[in-house]
Amino acid sequence: MNNPNMNHVAGIILGGGKGTRLFPLTKERSKPAVPLAGKYRLVDIPVSNCINSGIKKIFVITQFNSESLNRSVYETYKFDHFSHGYIRILAAEQSMESKEWLQGTADAIRKNIKHISADMNVRYCMILSGDQLYKMDYNQIISKHKESSADVTIALTVVDKAKASEFGLAMVDDKGDITAFTEKPKDTSLIKSYYIPSSVKQSEGLSPDKDYVLANMGIYLFSKDYLCELMESTDEADFGKHIIPSLLGKKKLTGFFHNAYWEDIGTIRAFYEANIKLTSPSPQISFYDTEHPIYAQPLFLPPTRLEQCDIRDSLISDGCNVHKVSINRSVIGVRSIINRNTSITDSIIMGADYYETRETGKEGQIKLGIGNNCVIERAIIDKNAYIGNNVKIINQEKSDYREGDGYLIKDGIVVVEKGAVIPDGTVI
Repeated sequence: MNNPNMNHVAGIILGGGKGTRLFPLTKERSKPAVPLAGKYRLVDIPVSNCINSGIKKIFVITQFNSESLNRSVYETYKFDHFSHGYIRILAAEQSMESKEWLQGTADAIRKNIKHISADMNVRYCMILSGDQLYKMDYNQIISKHKESSADVTIALTVVDKAKASEFGLAMVDDKGDITAFTEKPKDTSLIKSYYIPSSVKQSEGLSPDKDYVLANMGIYLFSKDYLCELMESTDEADFGKHIIPSLLGKKKLTGFFHNAYWEDIGTIRAFYEANIKLTSPSPQISFYDTEHPIYAQPLFLPPTRLEQCDIRDSLISDGCNVHKVSINRSVIGVRSIINRNTSITDSIIMGADYYETRETGKEGQIKLGIGNNCVIERAIIDKNAYIGNNVKIINQEKSDYREGDGYLIKDGIVVVEKGAVIPDGTVI
């Protein structure tokens, strides 16, 4: 539902830090630039949510390895002159006021507040994360913010207690106002104090036999005036760690409950599992929803060519050449080249940024893509990889963590790095 008043709302997408939890996928790119679901990037999720909600004043704050993200956003999202919309890249900069790089989520806003506040028509600022998978109509959180007369509205979602230490946790009263907040607690007794009561589990249709907590989604809504005031009055670096706890009891903090699918995909395991789940017949989030589409850079690629293949429960992107292979529960990215008698299972193949030609390829060297007679299981193959013939990427030693030449095993998942060369006959 698009609301004309959304012209007064700015969406601010945080590009994040070094992305160490997603390394090596972030070795040469920022987190929001990491490929997703074959043809998208993580940044396409919050940008699409903004557009679908009628928010067309969007800022993307970047710092680390930001070239590909900046280029992708610039080439993908262009608003016409009559829409009063824009998407602007705010790259980390040094100035006379500050000679340090961005130190956290709040610091990123503070050092860019002069650019964000320059639009006099903006009245509300929606702060968003660039490494999450979800769909949300932001009109709803804005309505909740106005109705409750909140100083800050924070999006919350239910997560299992097993993940409690990964997120900021909140307690709310009967009105939905936040009464307690702690950032990524490790103490078991403290986590237990944040368990959702049985009465709430029953009303929300949650299993009575499991324990849940309310997790901070990293989505914050402020009035622009209050955000500017707050950034001027404090030098704290992070919203979850510092700002939100400091406001408890002093300002009205309201929770907005998101009861649909949401996944923080800031780790290799979470990223891998979220992608593989998209191959199921009825995934929890759909990229085929015409009412709430996910937008991506138009690549103008030819149709994928499939030659005598056995493909089951998989996503195959545009521009691929796949010859006599077996693919099961896998995501195949754009321009993927997969050669004969290769088997791919439970894996993410990110594809390539280009096609290899006679001029770019070299005689006698491994060709771009995946060679003949390969076996790939439970792996992520980053873009532009050169994988030879008779290669097995199967985590043969069942390692949880191991570094190798051109690859890294993390959480038991083999990640082949962008542009890596894996010689013929290699077994990983």
